[in-house]
Amino acid sequence: MKNHNLFVALRAAFPADLERTAIETADGPGAPLYYTWRDLERGTAMLANLLAGLELPAGARVAVQTEKSVEALMLYLAVLRAGYVYLPLNTAYQAAEIEYFIGNAEPSVVVCARKHFGWVSKIAFNAGTAHVFTLDDDRSGSLLDRAAMCSDQHLPVPRAENDLAAILYTSGTTGRSKGAMLTHGNLLSNARVLKDYWGWRSDDVLIHALPIFHVHGLFVASHGALLAGAKMIWLAKFDPRKVIERLPEATVFMGVPTLYVRMLAEPSLSRQACAHMRLFIAGSAPLLIETFNEWAERTGHVILERYGMSETVMLSSNPYDPAQGERRGGTVGFPLPGVGLRIRDDKGHPLPAGEIGNIEVKGPNVFKGYWRMPEKTAEDFTTDLWFKTGDVGKVGADGYVSIVGRSKDLIISGGYNVYPAEVEDCINQMPGVAESAVVGVRHADFGEAVVAVVVPKPGAALDGAAITAALKSRIANFKVPKAVFVLADLPRNAMGKVQKNLLREQYKTLFVA
Repeated sequence: MKNHNLFVALRAAFPADLERTAIETADGPGAPLYYTWRDLERGTAMLANLLAGLELPAGARVAVQTEKSVEALMLYLAVLRAGYVYLPLNTAYQAAEIEYFIGNAEPSVVVCARKHFGWVSKIAFNAGTAHVFTLDDDRSGSLLDRAAMCSDQHLPVPRAENDLAAILYTSGTTGRSKGAMLTHGNLLSNARVLKDYWGWRSDDVLIHALPIFHVHGLFVASHGALLAGAKMIWLAKFDPRKVIERLPEATVFMGVPTLYVRMLAEPSLSRQACAHMRLFIAGSAPLLIETFNEWAERTGHVILERYGMSETVMLSSNPYDPAQGERRGGTVGFPLPGVGLRIRDDKGHPLPAGEIGNIEVKGPNVFKGYWRMPEKTAEDFTTDLWFKTGDVGKVGADGYVSIVGRSKDLIISGGYNVYPAEVEDCINQMPGVAESAVVGVRHADFGEAVVAVVVPKPGAALDGAAITAALKSRIANFKVPKAVFVLADLPRNAMGKVQKNLLREQYKTLFVA
């Protein structure tokens, strides 16, 4: 019987010469460090053997909140290899958020940075987690100490296409975060489609400057390079000057729009610097048409914008091959091969080309459902099993897909999802706060910025700066409002519903020159 373990397919794509450099670090402790394909093979085997030796239950989750490192990538691959389920957690998450994720996912193993071991281990052990390891970005920590004693030979555990490979938590607009369950088949099918659609080659060199706790950096970028047997230049932290400096050695770069904005601010960005590049890809947030046009003018390269979600990995993409069409600013291209995408109205009726409605999708890349939320899973799928993305858009007569907004007021700031209800809940619990409303407004750097409007209780005096400071200790920094306004009341319609559209209109020029 065929082994559908995603690691097997990635390992099969390693080049015949395992002594070739697979990953070169461009920053961080000891840089440059050179990891060969053999290093990836041996390192993932040792880590997989460590996990296997823990005698974890079938389908065990391994939750990871560490800084970006090559060893952290190896850990992800080792979890796949050992047949367990990988659970990446944003490094910005605070204690209350981690407590929820660990309580909900019930991981058997938690891996964290050494500086957080005290509070993370307390949360994990209280929740029944059996094993807590540490891993730092300088190749130290108890995880590597233990793995060093394990064999570097390991046979990947057999897995079916429908077996879980990862759970990615994606916040809900109401209530708690949801764990999107992605299978080995979901991830491999999408990686193979993108390999062909984006023209990945073994002689490509990817500049990897994204975090590895979400779809873009962990799946789209890493799987792309690994499945092509292509080298990665690895940046633990995005630095626009350092990226531009390495462009002459590279062929592919992926980034959220914020990264392109920051590179455009650098005088060193030029056509000459980009002359060796094959492809620039943008996603995870809307790319402003000004950024799209300025990049083409400065570099001679047209950015390829694509569209995806935690629940589906990639759904659509502008063409790489000019024979398939132009890369059109303001659109996310065509549905990828094998992906069905349709536009329907609120009553479920199909809409013609050019009409704006709800985006629904179907395909082998679409997730299995939400972890331990069967009702929510059923709610987000149609009766004929298309996934309701929650995004609003249209498909032109020529097939190009445009995203025009998001139902449920999702804010995407710097490539990260921010759900107003979660931030409002934190603000509303503060002393003296009667109610609040959180909206996203246009921001030249982040795409969208979070803005909060707060109404005080009678007799209370609120200070926006104090609210911001309090939030920084409670929620991830990317969720913290960039501006807080204290008003006497919120605009409402006749039914008493807060009119967030009026707030967005009121503050729409706040961060735009």
